[in-house]
Amino acid sequence: MSGGLDILSFAFSRGEPPDANLVLDMRFLRNPHWRDELRLLCGQDAPVGDYIAGDAAYDEAMARIEALLLTLLPLYLADGNSYVSIAFGCTGGRHRSVHVAERVAARLRAAGFSPNLVHRDLAAPPRDGMSDPQGHGQTAAKVTR
Repeated sequence: MSGGLDILSFAFSRGEPPDANLVLDMRFLRNPHWRDELRLLCGQDAPVGDYIAGDAAYDEAMARIEALLLTLLPLYLADGNSYVSIAFGCTGGRHRSVHVAERVAARLRAAGFSPNLVHRDLAAPPRDGMSDPQGHGQTAAKVTR
């Protein structure tokens, strides 16, 4: 895709991204936040990804989301759009949305696109008062590959 293609993860608790062309809600997938051993990890960590991928709805939902995006992105181009932003949200922006954004960005790269991957709220602390004594999630908010 010539121009810009952003894949964004975000927390609904911190507001929807106002400039996104598409916003997809990942809160239907089971939430790693409620598992003590996963809470302080993020969607880039394999145990979190495995937990999310173990949801019964995951495989079909991901296949449909990826097929939809591979259908729509060429249509955005054909309509003259030089910039497209696709946002994946979950409650805290650290687990489900991050995992899905990573997976979708990889799938789009494999299909010949060059997405910028942005994790808007990954570095933000959880809003439930849980502290993070080991500094997990304190990475840069933007990751471009």
